[in-house]
Amino acid sequence: MTSPTPDALLGPADVRELAAALGVRPTKQRGQNFVIDANTVRRIVRTAGVRPDDVVVEVGPGLGSLTLALLEAADRVTAVEIDDVLAAALPATVTARMPERADRFALVHSDAMRVTELPGPAPTALVANLPYNVAVPVLLHMLETFPSIERTLVMVQAEVADRLAAPPGSKVYGVPSVKANWYAEVKRAGAIGRKVFWPAPNVDSGLVSLVRRDEPPKTTATRSEVFAVVDAAFAQRRKTLRAALAGWAGSAAEAEAALVAAGVSPQARGESLTVEEFARIAEHRQRQQSEEPVA
Repeated sequence: MTSPTPDALLGPADVRELAAALGVRPTKQRGQNFVIDANTVRRIVRTAGVRPDDVVVEVGPGLGSLTLALLEAADRVTAVEIDDVLAAALPATVTARMPERADRFALVHSDAMRVTELPGPAPTALVANLPYNVAVPVLLHMLETFPSIERTLVMVQAEVADRLAAPPGSKVYGVPSVKANWYAEVKRAGAIGRKVFWPAPNVDSGLVSLVRRDEPPKTTATRSEVFAVVDAAFAQRRKTLRAALAGWAGSAAEAEAALVAAGVSPQARGESLTVEEFARIAEHRQRQQSEEPVA
């Protein structure tokens, strides 16, 4: 592989020049905060453990700061960008700054939440600076849609990073924690300061590492059935599971029966349960329904 030129990555002046040339003003609506520090993007790539044979998918590449660092390390990079102006400009930026890797880059101009296929070989890694306002749904959509993604490293708002990586029993353990854990082993992988962004956000950022499980928790329930229990349990998180799951099960008594059969206390609350326990509850409700007499 030809080594890229030392100044291939974007620095603060490069980012501002590119933005000015394109008439781009970062918008809060799309959660745009561009990384302007080359050391930070190299650190992200290093923390992600990107290998020379990896096919990386990046969501929200913006002006290309992280894209270029990924191209230095991976075999291929596919970037998914929703913004018309940024999507149109990125291939030219890659060609200008890293011409020897341009044929290893592909752009998908789309909303990441609507992407169901990607060009080229199946992605093996997801590395992204996710827009804060859509980070969790985008992450879960990508993990569900592309089972070939083995390793993920995302930069998100610190509070979201805490939620994603929270263990059962933690105050911030909730729907994102359980659903991410369905797919992967999740952990915090570092903090990112505000000064490496333009404009500097009002919140700190954190890195989250997700290593895909060999297989989801063993259960006869489907993913959507398990996720329905999770959503119901946390919709009223102060209530006991017997009460919180009443609507989902049809009644408090039915909820209690499914909980007891799954070996979970009806007095427990959602924040104390593992993803495997949620799966057992879904499974036992499924069994109850199959045994119910048809009216």
